[in-house]
Amino acid sequence: MSRSMQPPPGSAPQMKANRPANLSTNRTMQVASPAGVPATPSSQAALENMMQQFRVVKRRPFSSLGANYGSALEALWGNRTRSFLTMLGIFIGVAAVIAALTLTQGVSAYIDNLIGQLGTNTVMVFPGATSNRGAQGAGTAQSLSDQDAQDISRLQHVVAVSPVIVAGGVQAVYKGQNWNTNVNGVNDSMQDIQGWKLAQGTAFSAVDEQQKASVAVIGDTVMHNLFDTSGDNPIGKEIRVRNQLFRVVGVLQASGSGFSDDDVIYVPFSTAQQRLRNTTFIDQVQLEVDNRSNITEVETAITALLRKNHHLQAGQSNDFSTFDFTQFLQRAQQQTTIMTLLLVGIAAISLTVGGIGIMNIMLVSVTERTREIGIRVSIGAKRSDIRNQFLVEALMLCMIGAAIGLVLGLLIGWVVTHATGLPFVITVTTIAIPIVVSVGITLIFGIYPAIQAARLDPVEALRVEA
Repeated sequence: MSRSMQPPPGSAPQMKANRPANLSTNRTMQVASPAGVPATPSSQAALENMMQQFRVVKRRPFSSLGANYGSALEALWGNRTRSFLTMLGIFIGVAAVIAALTLTQGVSAYIDNLIGQLGTNTVMVFPGATSNRGAQGAGTAQSLSDQDAQDISRLQHVVAVSPVIVAGGVQAVYKGQNWNTNVNGVNDSMQDIQGWKLAQGTAFSAVDEQQKASVAVIGDTVMHNLFDTSGDNPIGKEIRVRNQLFRVVGVLQASGSGFSDDDVIYVPFSTAQQRLRNTTFIDQVQLEVDNRSNITEVETAITALLRKNHHLQAGQSNDFSTFDFTQFLQRAQQQTTIMTLLLVGIAAISLTVGGIGIMNIMLVSVTERTREIGIRVSIGAKRSDIRNQFLVEALMLCMIGAAIGLVLGLLIGWVVTHATGLPFVITVTTIAIPIVVSVGITLIFGIYPAIQAARLDPVEALRVEA
């Protein structure tokens, strides 16, 4: 009885020899031996080396992101035509936004430069109410006098004042060449108020103003139309304005400001008052304020002064009006901002359409790769890995499209600004806004397909035919 209960000789060692390798106490992985062939040390070392590499990769930071990047690039390249068509909405939208921002910022920079040339600290006083102001800023009423200009010059924060007499539509003649232009009578302070830059000669002085000298400073346009044909140097030459002769003492640099600063002849105020207009009234007063922050205070003081000088009672409307270029600059900036918002809004619609296109194509991709998703999940991929994989693909579509749109938008902006003479302005905002918006739209529209892919049941996904 006891003899039959004992195991056959050699049975215990045989069971130990047949124990699977993965159950050994030393936990050393053994290579399966086909047909009972024992694993060689080299094959066992190779497997151990491969497993060691897997363990190292797993610990490497951002390794999953790199794998998703490679997988996304492979998937996009495999369907490159479809990917390119999907990116059309993104790079067209980005290009439109950047081109719009470049143009509007170019316009804004042009206006800022223009106002800077004219003088942001400059205030103008015109006769007549604001509604009566004419095309050149002079009202139909004659209410300003030289005494008003002198009184304004004594106000606090006023550093320079010049009365102005405008003689419009005057024929200037030199050696048979004639040109129809405006003649402005100003005093020597106008050089500081408008910041004259002389290409040749000098400006007239206070002595010329006192002596009512027949001297003139001409603009660049007048100089070219009167002296280019003869080739004479205008300095020291006499030109005829109406029936008066004026000796040219200076030529202004071309300003290109668009306010006819180049097409004008400046003569001393006293000379214009006596020889061109013969009037005691003036067409405007221009003055310079010491600081832009004091413009409102100065305009209030001017209003009080002129109402007193003109004996206006309480309740009576002003017979004059004031204007400063800061107001013009603010209105121009408001219009530029509105135009920018309008253009960017239109371009944002294109970006939204591009985002919808990315969502549609990613949903198609999820459907096409259902079996692949099932295989990945079955061999250990997490749902977050699947979600990130498709989200990275959507982001790659966006970033490639945004890069193409960036280059295209800058090219369009450069061509248009150079064609129109506007400055080409690039700021961080110009580049950051469209890219951030496109990435945001892509995340919004790309997260849904990614979540749909991550929620697939791996068992059902594996049943889908490849």
